[in-house]
Amino acid sequence: MRLTLRLLLALLLLLPAPAIAAEWGHYANVRFGYAIDVPPGFVGRGESANSDGQVFKSPTATLTVWGMYLLDGTFEDQARNRQTETAHDGWGISYSVSTPSNASFSGIKGGRIIYSRLIALCGSAFAEFDFEYSRADLQKFNSIVDRLVRSLRGTQGSVACPAQ
Repeated sequence: MRLTLRLLLALLLLLPAPAIAAEWGHYANVRFGYAIDVPPGFVGRGESANSDGQVFKSPTATLTVWGMYLLDGTFEDQARNRQTETAHDGWGISYSVSTPSNASFSGIKGGRIIYSRLIALCGSAFAEFDFEYSRADLQKFNSIVDRLVRSLRGTQGSVACPAQ
């Protein structure tokens, strides 16, 4: 009886650990005025030297987020340019959709998948994330990609978008 009680207590103590581990983090970039949720198990490498974004890594995947000013043309031009650059880096683009305010595309290279999302920000800026992971993890990361897409958004009060 005493052994069963100890075993039960030990199991109950283990239950909260997965719930804590499953918590999503949050990253907000003040310079460009965007925010995104960060999946459980991803560790940030620290803000970049020019404060445009950050890289988050897990053992099998990399999430890179950054903001940038539009250099030439419109947001849609920038989205097309990013997709073209990705294709020139050897990624076979398998999905692409774009509107005047957001764009997404994905591609495959060897055993890896990349999913990219761009959103227009005010002040002629945009935010982007690239999420790269193994093809073997496709099912595992589908819901994570969905949440990343939903969570990437502009915020107020940045240099690119001062508060009104």
